[in-house]
Order: sequence, then C-alpha cells, then structure tokens
Amino acid sequence: MKLLDAKKRKAVLNITPLIDVLFILIIFFTITSTFLEQPGMKLDLPNAESAQTHKVEKAIVYITDKSEVFLQGQPIALDRLKDALINLMANRGDKSLIVSADENVQHGLVVQVMDIARGSKVEKLVISTEPK
Repeated sequence: MKLLDAKKRKAVLNITPLIDVLFILIIFFTITSTFLEQPGMKLDLPNAESAQTHKVEKAIVYITDKSEVFLQGQPIALDRLKDALINLMANRGDKSLIVSADENVQHGLVVQVMDIARGSKVEKLVISTEPK
C-alpha cells in the first residue's frame, strides 16, 4: 500500500511590505532634505498664515527698512529698476518676481515697486512673508 506523499512547501518571501517601507523612507528623506534658504540681507518680513515657500531661482527685489531697494542683492535706484527688470526678464523663462520688503517699509514704496514690476514684463509677483 502506497502512502500519500505530503506536498513539499516552497518558502516564498513576500517583499511587497519591504518595498513599501523603502518608498516611504525615500519620500521622507526627499521632502525633509529640500530646505532652501534665501540669501541676502536681514529683513523683518511680515507674517502670514497662508504663506507658501518658493524656490530662490526667481528674481528678487529686496526693500529694506531704510527704503533701500536691491535687485538680486545689488543696490539699485527706483528710476533704473524698470530697465534692469526688463533686461532680467528677457533672459528668463520664468517671468516671476519676488518682492521681499521689510514690514516697516512704507506701503507706498512697495506699491511703487510692484507698479514698476508690472510695467517691466513681469508676469507674476510674489510677496515674501514668513509663516507664523
């Protein structure tokens, strides 16, 4: 009489959970390692709850608390700002401008810089703030 042979079981290693954990770690390290710090001068930026971060590849206009205007870190007079912005925007695909003004600057100066920017082929204005 022949006895039934027990079927041999094959050991199967399921690596799906391992792959899931690795992808989560990759995403975590990618997100936490992309902190960008804006170079430039010390400004006390206004706070906003809806603030979002943007990369620093864009053109930046700084306005200090002493009403000094800087384009890309270089001091510039308001009457030369329009021509400088037109030249700067002509060489860029992304025609956006970050206006980073100190919170103690008069509102009129910020509006004047924004008006000059709009007349200089700037397509998008971003006001720089700090999150609360």
